[in-house]
Amino acid sequence: MLVVVKLQHTVHDRRRAGTARPTNARRYLAARHSFNYFLAVPEVSQDKPTTAIAASVRPSGAGMVYGLTAYIMWGFIPLYFRAVSQVPPLIVLCHRICWSVLFMSLVVSIRAEWKAIWPALRNRRSILLLSSGALLIASNWLTFIFAVSTGHLLQASLGYFINPLFSVALGTFFLRERLQGWQWLAVLIAAAAVANLAFRGAGFPWIAVSLAITFGLYGLVRKKVDINSLHGLTIESILLFPIALVSLVFLPGDKLTAATWGLLSLSGICTAVPLLFFGAALRRLPLSTLGFLQYIGPTLQFLVAIVLFHEPLDHAKLVSFLFCWLGIAVFIADSLLYRRPVTVADEPE
Repeated sequence: MLVVVKLQHTVHDRRRAGTARPTNARRYLAARHSFNYFLAVPEVSQDKPTTAIAASVRPSGAGMVYGLTAYIMWGFIPLYFRAVSQVPPLIVLCHRICWSVLFMSLVVSIRAEWKAIWPALRNRRSILLLSSGALLIASNWLTFIFAVSTGHLLQASLGYFINPLFSVALGTFFLRERLQGWQWLAVLIAAAAVANLAFRGAGFPWIAVSLAITFGLYGLVRKKVDINSLHGLTIESILLFPIALVSLVFLPGDKLTAATWGLLSLSGICTAVPLLFFGAALRRLPLSTLGFLQYIGPTLQFLVAIVLFHEPLDHAKLVSFLFCWLGIAVFIADSLLYRRPVTVADEPE
């Protein structure tokens, strides 16, 4: 920091002398500013929540690129977890938590944003809510990793298709939000998709339902905390870190090869990088655009499951997906016709 200040004063002195030129110092400061601007995640407050920020901005080409990049990465993240499928899901989860703490702490340090995190750490209510969120997101991550490693990615993608509609239903019970007729129809159609798979499939689709419930409740908890996505997930990972570290000490993981350790060390990057792109998109895109983009992730997971993982798509699963897609179409059409807000997930997968 002292070096940066000194460089800034050097440039300032040259400007005063009338001899300012593009020096290495100025190039460094410009690059640092651009990097920090990309990493910035919108600050959230009770007066202007994240959804309001996204709804108030105009679309931009860069924002669309960032949004597509985030959701495409989330769509193909099953390829990473398939690569480490020989490792028990619980050990993968512990590695993901530990490496996420390291990588996101590095990002926060580069952004010099630890001061913005301390108020949440000093607030007892925020800590309780973030602790609840940490348990929910850990459960969600574990279920998703289990789904990929056991060949149930189709169920997982169904769960993330249902999630926005389930989040709307949660809002009616916990946030006293009112649903109109077409929105109720969309929720009922999504429920029919789950019921069809339960009665006509191989059993109750607990993976899809678990993913929708844990992530829906996670979003509900996060709405109660005045903190942005990157900072919130950083604190949640820090809260989970001691448990994950102790678990890695006692769980049988000594047979892991160096290559497997290398793959597991990438889990932090796989977790944080899409979130950074999502935060950059959130600064530049309206909420309605993100509402459409959020379905790219589960759509790509659906295609990965069929085309790359060769999971069977039987008649019962196909009908359930058709029900789900119909519910989403009704929900989006209602949002467009009546200009209603669209639920957007902060941190998929």
